[in-house]
Amino acid sequence: MLSIQSLRVEYGARVLFSDLAFTVQAKERIAFAGHNGAGKSTLMKCIAGIIQPTAGRINMPKGTRIGYLPQEGIHVKGRTLWDETESAFGETIALREKIERLSNELEKLDPRSSPYGDLLEEIGELELQLDDVDPDRMKPKIESVLQGLGFSKKDFTRDCGEFSGGWQMRIAMAKLFLQEPAALLLDEPTNHLDIGTQRWVEEYLKSYPGAILLISHDRGLLDTLCTRTIAFSHGRAEEYAGNFSYFERESVLRKEIRLKQYTAQQREIADIQRFIDRFRASANKATLVQSRIKMLDKIERIPAPEQDDAVMNFRFPNPPASGQSVAKLDNVSKAYGHLQIFKGFDFEATRGEKIAIVGPNGAGKSTFCRMITGQEAPDDGSHNFGHKVATSFFSQNHADELDPTKTVLETVEEVASRENVAQARSLLGCFLFRGDDVFKKVGVLSGGERSRVALVRMLLQPANFLILDEPTNHLDMQSQDVLQRALIDYSGTVMIVSHNRYFLDPLVTKTLEFRPGEDPRVFVGNITYYLDKIAEEEKAERNSPAKLSKRPATPVIKPIVAPQPAAAPAETAGNRKDQRRQDAELRQKRAKVLKPLEDEFAALEKKIAELEVAQNTLTEHLSDPAVAADPDKFRQASNAVASVTTQLETAYSRWAELSEEIEKLSAQFAG
Repeated sequence: MLSIQSLRVEYGARVLFSDLAFTVQAKERIAFAGHNGAGKSTLMKCIAGIIQPTAGRINMPKGTRIGYLPQEGIHVKGRTLWDETESAFGETIALREKIERLSNELEKLDPRSSPYGDLLEEIGELELQLDDVDPDRMKPKIESVLQGLGFSKKDFTRDCGEFSGGWQMRIAMAKLFLQEPAALLLDEPTNHLDIGTQRWVEEYLKSYPGAILLISHDRGLLDTLCTRTIAFSHGRAEEYAGNFSYFERESVLRKEIRLKQYTAQQREIADIQRFIDRFRASANKATLVQSRIKMLDKIERIPAPEQDDAVMNFRFPNPPASGQSVAKLDNVSKAYGHLQIFKGFDFEATRGEKIAIVGPNGAGKSTFCRMITGQEAPDDGSHNFGHKVATSFFSQNHADELDPTKTVLETVEEVASRENVAQARSLLGCFLFRGDDVFKKVGVLSGGERSRVALVRMLLQPANFLILDEPTNHLDMQSQDVLQRALIDYSGTVMIVSHNRYFLDPLVTKTLEFRPGEDPRVFVGNITYYLDKIAEEEKAERNSPAKLSKRPATPVIKPIVAPQPAAAPAETAGNRKDQRRQDAELRQKRAKVLKPLEDEFAALEKKIAELEVAQNTLTEHLSDPAVAADPDKFRQASNAVASVTTQLETAYSRWAELSEEIEKLSAQFAG
């Protein structure tokens, strides 16, 4: 479907990659791996046609549609959310409008004229095209995608300009999902998504009909979705036939093999060179020396293995000991106007706890963080810190408060303790500020870079109560590992707002969930435990007898009772005979027309029940870590889920048709 041939991209003297070649097949899922700045986003922009490569070609069949979602920079305004997402079906809408326009023209023509016949034929062809795209499913599909991405129905009529940057990216994602291009290029698609929305996106992408090329710092998403990995490093790109975890294991083996091959070749070259140097002046060895020289010239040199970027094991400054109770909210309430965030909420964080805070945007996570740190007072109730509690709070807003006239290094060193000043520059290197980057002025940094500077400042300050709001959003895998290890070893109390499951799972022991309009809930376990419990609750709710089925209610098929004649004082034998004959004919007609439909209906209900069970079973199987880690098993399971889902949708559609047809015929026979 897509072919990249001898691709090369360079900026001045810097080569991002060269001689890059690979193909993308339909429905493939490929991960782009490598540190920030290695060339991943650049390659996506080349494939999307946004930038031109220095050399090489990108080939694809004529008419192939490519959909690209950048990390940021999308902003739409001046039209409603519904109108903007509906524009994804531009071709369908244009087709429908053309049919309507031609139909109006048709009414003005003489039905006996030749133009009338030609126009009627054209309208017929257009209607066949419209039937192929199934416009009746357009509205429910838009609603499903928007709600899956976290929008409520009341958002549908809002102007797109009212939504923040993270929600703007969701709008762009919704349009791409609805357009269903042949290849979907996603650059950090889950950066601004809560865990619930992230789960929906993950499930949607599993059954996406086209190919997907993905850049993400979420290991869980990469491992679940992708079956191939292309890794960028030091101007090269290498392919790996597996997901991200496979790439990490295999890349270590490849480096070891290259090092052994390089070492062996260097030993061989040194031996040949020693022979040449020893016997160069010997006349009777001249032939042998010349032979060795030619041998040395013919050796195809293995390049020296690149040194991996140094990885530093950062440790937090030893925090001062706090009391057992670190922070406590007692019967607190908080509202903004008519919007009630909390009411009668109790919570306590104790010494050494590591707590994840999850929930959709607008559910109260940020308000809770401000209240637990004492930055915002509750309307009712009380907030109390424990004995000798020292807080340190990282939020995205702190990046905007940095002095733009200072360098990155100066900004960090001014908050470092005496013993950590020497460590400041090394820590900046861990968070992607290397070499002369540390001497850049804060004012010239991007939003993500300023956010990383603010994070490093917080890490260097001694505190025993850390609150981190989305700390991994702008970090590559290596930086995430540094921060994760430091937090695991940290002896103080930590609360983290994040959707990054891989980052949180080994770290947290408690999960605090927020949902709009509901009381916050505590789950004593990590994110995987929390998601398992939520899945159990959803499954129990689906199977609850009180829960309405997602299918329409089964139509009541009334028994056909032959209409009775009006009572007469004396009924003749002939009249009774005629009545019995009419009843028999009616029963025969009913059996001939309705019975096949009723039989099909009963069989279809049984099939739907079986497919629903199969869908649930396969979905659970797909979530099995052993399946996710095996590319072949995962591909087979994904295909099985997609097949069952398609069968189920077809069955639901036929079920609705039969239901309506049976009800109409039943009413007719009931007369």
